[in-house]
Amino acid sequence: MSATLLANLSRTTDPRMMLRRFLALDAVVTTTNGLVYVAASGPVGGLLGVGPVLVLEAGLFLVLFGAGVGHLASRRQPAAFPVRAVIEANLVWAVASLAALVLWFSPTTAGAFWIPVQAATVAGFAGLQHLALRARG
Repeated sequence: MSATLLANLSRTTDPRMMLRRFLALDAVVTTTNGLVYVAASGPVGGLLGVGPVLVLEAGLFLVLFGAGVGHLASRRQPAAFPVRAVIEANLVWAVASLAALVLWFSPTTAGAFWIPVQAATVAGFAGLQHLALRARG
């Protein structure tokens, strides 16, 4: 991905601000997703073909993780180590989601669509955060 495309996506050429914006976007999407999972674990589980307890537990994790990422995004200069931890956690989530889809879940059609889409979204956040961290130097 070129620096120009990264700058266009983040709407800034400041690498520090790019990183903070990509972390903030991750935090908002992750926390929102988690809140929906917590508030409607039964209906969401039924829609996706995943047990409601697992949806609730995933939602609680996502709310906490999203809050942590949001806190990191609020830092003037997010430290590299926690940013790398977020990137790695996002990659683990994406891979685990796809593995669960293939190995354990028997999803509905909606679940077979949603699980890879959310995995790709999370992997995309990891990629953008990695590039912004590298650009920051």
